[in-house]
Amino acid sequence: MEKMTKKEEEIMNLIWKLKKALIRDVIAELPKPHPPHSTVSSVVRILEKKGFVTHETYGKTHLYFPKVNKSDYRKSTFKDLMEKYFDGSYKQLVSFMVEEELSEKEGEELKKHLQQQLKKKKS
Repeated sequence: MEKMTKKEEEIMNLIWKLKKALIRDVIAELPKPHPPHSTVSSVVRILEKKGFVTHETYGKTHLYFPKVNKSDYRKSTFKDLMEKYFDGSYKQLVSFMVEEELSEKEGEELKKHLQQQLKKKKS
């Protein structure tokens, strides 16, 4: 699956949120000052070219909607992150989180959550 730039991800997240959108709908969701219509339209067309969105045409208007769901993109992006930065090792990922970001309380909560998820997976 192709990757998105940060700007493409920002726009795609709005399209996922809206489920279907005109360019003006996307612009309305962006922080002010709003970018020009042509800029957002260009980004959406790039997303369409990359296969992330598709559209229906109503006269001169295009209604865009996701072609790839957010969950599938998240899985693909996470898999790439794991390979590039953690050699595919969850142990390395968790070690990094503990060393850099995770508080003791969050660590305990994560441990409980993982245990619950593993129990569900076994059942």
